Amino acid sequence: MENSPKAGPADAPETQQITQAPPPVPIPASEAASSATVLTLEAPELYINRELSLLEFQKRVLQQAREPENPLLERVKFLSIVSSNLDEFFMVRVAGLQRHAASGTQETSVDGLSAVAQLQLIRQEVRGLVGKMQSLWKDELLPALGGDAIRVAELSSLETEERAALDSYFLQQVFPVLTPLAFDPGRPFPHISSGSLNLAVVVGENQGTDNFARIKVPESLPRLVPVPASRKSRSPNSGKPELTFVWLEQLISANLGLLFPGMEILEAYPFRVTRDAEIAIQELESDDLLESVEEAMRQRRFSNVVRLEVAADTSDKVLEILATNLPIDKQDVYAVDGHLGLSRLMELCTLDRPDLKDKPFVPSIPATLASRGDEDICSVMRREDILLHHPYDSFQPVVEFLQQAARDPSVLAIKVTLYRVGRNSPIVAALLDAAENGKQVSVLVELKARFDEESNIEWARTLEDAGVHVVYGIVGMKVHSKIALLVRREGEGVRRYVHLGTGNYNPVTARVYTDFGFFTCNEQIADDATYFFNSLTGYAKRNEPQELLVAPVNLRHRLEALIKREIALQRKGEGGHLVFKMNALEDPKMIRLLYRASQAGVKVDLLVRGICCLRPLLPGFSENIRVISIVGRFLEHGRAYYFRNGGAEEIYLGSADLMRRNLSHRVEILFPVRNSKLLRRLKDILNLQLADTKKSHQLQSDGRYLRSDSSADAIDSQLALLTHEREAIRTETRPSPSSRKRESAKKARKNKAGSPE
Repeated sequence: MENSPKAGPADAPETQQITQAPPPVPIPASEAASSATVLTLEAPELYINRELSLLEFQKRVLQQAREPENPLLERVKFLSIVSSNLDEFFMVRVAGLQRHAASGTQETSVDGLSAVAQLQLIRQEVRGLVGKMQSLWKDELLPALGGDAIRVAELSSLETEERAALDSYFLQQVFPVLTPLAFDPGRPFPHISSGSLNLAVVVGENQGTDNFARIKVPESLPRLVPVPASRKSRSPNSGKPELTFVWLEQLISANLGLLFPGMEILEAYPFRVTRDAEIAIQELESDDLLESVEEAMRQRRFSNVVRLEVAADTSDKVLEILATNLPIDKQDVYAVDGHLGLSRLMELCTLDRPDLKDKPFVPSIPATLASRGDEDICSVMRREDILLHHPYDSFQPVVEFLQQAARDPSVLAIKVTLYRVGRNSPIVAALLDAAENGKQVSVLVELKARFDEESNIEWARTLEDAGVHVVYGIVGMKVHSKIALLVRREGEGVRRYVHLGTGNYNPVTARVYTDFGFFTCNEQIADDATYFFNSLTGYAKRNEPQELLVAPVNLRHRLEALIKREIALQRKGEGGHLVFKMNALEDPKMIRLLYRASQAGVKVDLLVRGICCLRPLLPGFSENIRVISIVGRFLEHGRAYYFRNGGAEEIYLGSADLMRRNLSHRVEILFPVRNSKLLRRLKDILNLQLADTKKSHQLQSDGRYLRSDSSADAIDSQLALLTHEREAIRTETRPSPSSRKRESAKKARKNKAGSPE
């Protein structure tokens, strides 16, 4: 990723720019009429299956692990991410389908498939994907790592000195942690925790009786064990000394005799279990939501097994024991020709090998903030709105916004929603300081944020202990919005300052997720924010917001109205154009409305990172719709909704994807960016992503994605934002190449004439 693309944000081809909508593509009357008689907009044939679309996304991530131009350890990282994503896919999506199938429901997906049919297709797709992952590891990444002095070896290939050193490590570090659990008439089958790697061991006694035991591979120890007496060879590429690793499960298997002394080790195979991660929270019956979530988390440990992964050579006898006692349908047993749980390959990415990783970068501080001197952020906000584009822009101003508020004697109150903040959070630390300093602090901590429940419970209790008013959520839906409100005494009254974002208040993910953050003290937005928090913490009536689009209050119908407005303008000949950037597009009503926009001739460009259930490029329905997915160094996470509006352009940013859950069953916020300078910057970013030909994939009508380009001069939008955008941020301008040339010539003439800069 070292080669910069030859075009910056303003260099997107004219036909792809959102500054002007291209002429509508006419639909032949005969073709449209013919199609309309066959299919309505509700027809299943017009939709892509959600689960298969999500698996297509995993294939695009895996493609990054295949790219030889990506640094080697970054390729390993992408392979690890796919493995982790598949775990979550089974815990959430497959588990849900299995529950539907077991209930006997006749409900079908938007594309007309039953739960049983979807499960069959998923099994087929996953087996193919896992095979590709294992082949990529064994045939490409493993040899490449060896060539760069990182040797991940099979235990049997080690030299005598290396084996001796590992045996010593086993006795000192591993053996004391292991706990063999037997299974026989006197001892029940042991509980197998979700995601854990285990060894199924069959041992024999003198009487000829075979016995089964399970050993859990400790998650607290490195899965890739460094060999203390590594070979002295060096990498021919970097000159680095060679590091050798072996798999922990192989080391345990080689020393099973120490765990079962006096017994014969007959068989030993690794296996891995994935359980349903859904937690049933009885909100309406519960007097305490926090206790209800804690109880549900305890129950999750014993939820149904949805996937069993075993080594490809596992004997039928052992397989029968596992499948019967877990229990699990044998259709959901995945035999893997390779190592299980490749997500632990992420351990290699912690190695001190900068030559095998992406070049580090320091996020920028926009000039409006960098030049403020001793001014606090609120002082800058009084002059102008501020837009941050993470990770290219630093997340530190968001942290400072709350830290300064905690210390500012004029700040009276702080209100914020927290969804995923991570551990050691400076955001929470600032809120605790604010409470200690006598501010009135109100925090909504969403306890139901999947896989972050435990962390959020801990933060909720910590905040409560400090005197913060903590709300756990709203009955029946998750609060997914990202908003903070400061109330500050100024003169005879108060002024309110608002931060809104598309991503979580988490500085760690802000370095690897692309998101937008927005600071404003606009009175209408502040009014909406005040009513929003009052509705979360009390019984305030949910009035129609003036500026904010809030789900489930007005977001859906306002978005629908904005799309319909674009259709009406297109019919008047004013060049309708929509550009929507999101993580997922699944809501059937929104898809149908986008089909209607296309049929009316509106140009529709969709930047959809993951799930997309809309079929583009269908004659008579969606030939004016283009769907692009960008998968690169950073996870595309920001949401942006552009409307040409007859030239009076509007862009909304926020937390909501176009999914049923986001529009109807979550608390979400979209917010407008009215400042013309910031609007231009957002348009430049969207233009650049539409012009991406390096990391983009274009969705075809059959549900497949095709790579745009892999040539040397292809445009990598994320890399361009790390170069062109970062420089532009420092000066708060977005010059095109032609304007840069004119400016250079102008400066040259001034210098020649002795004019000041």
